Amino acid sequence: MTRPWPAGAATGIGSLPGTDAGEAVRLVFGELPDLPHLPELPARGAGADLLGRGATLLVDLPVELAAGRWTFTSRLKVQAAGPWTLAAGVELRSGHRVITDHGATRDLAASLAEGLRLHLAEVASRVPGARLVVQLDEPSLPAVLGGTVPTPSGWGTVRAVDPTVVQDTLRGVLGSAPEGGRVVHCCAADVPIPLLQRAGADAVAVDAALLGDADHDMLGEAVDAGLALWLGVLPSMDATITLDSAREPIRRLWNTLGFPVSQLAADVVPTPACGLAGAGQDYVRRALSLLRDTGRSLLDDSA
Repeated sequence: MTRPWPAGAATGIGSLPGTDAGEAVRLVFGELPDLPHLPELPARGAGADLLGRGATLLVDLPVELAAGRWTFTSRLKVQAAGPWTLAAGVELRSGHRVITDHGATRDLAASLAEGLRLHLAEVASRVPGARLVVQLDEPSLPAVLGGTVPTPSGWGTVRAVDPTVVQDTLRGVLGSAPEGGRVVHCCAADVPIPLLQRAGADAVAVDAALLGDADHDMLGEAVDAGLALWLGVLPSMDATITLDSAREPIRRLWNTLGFPVSQLAADVVPTPACGLAGAGQDYVRRALSLLRDTGRSLLDDSA
């Protein structure tokens, strides 16, 4: 499969610290020239968090921030909250999560798909010639499937959603993104990789530190079927990091999976484990620089 990003590319997950959008863009394009992402700055305030950014894409489904909660009222990489994370985090006017109402969840997903389509068209018009890659952020997906999404009161949990429903809903939203550039990111444990692949994802972005031995067969089958792996190999908070600390988890996993080294740079994209909004500016700059160098070193290994 021809990827919409070059072999040896690295990228960020999305969020960065600070409030200066211009500086964030300069940082990303300077350090990650092969696959820059649209930086997100949660510190800018209400509406800049994951749910708020995702809700702005909804068409004909206005939301408001009340008492700290979002509620319904009467190659450039673009990120957006996925339908299940939105449905698990946004509340109906009744105070229940959207996910508890099948009709409301269906409407939210359809609205998100249309809003995402319009958003991508606008981005494409502003960046002529760019090949767009879309990352849906679904950190709540394992909880949705496992029935562990908490109710607003915190005293109970929402019933698990049928995997087929989850898969079909995701497919509908991913269909708004360009073929080949559909990525689903989940930095939780127990990422349902086969489900995401069946839903139409071309790549999955996961935290490499959360992958266990039990995941290897599943990962191997997915890569063999054409799925790309975006591996989070650097912590999302300040830590001591080196080129080796970013590179070794990728090489170790690839060796375990048993695929040829010549395939590595095309099928694996190094990323942070999750968003970098909570990290310091110096750490962010070093992390992005190391990820870029890691991607290029994988390309050298593949030559």
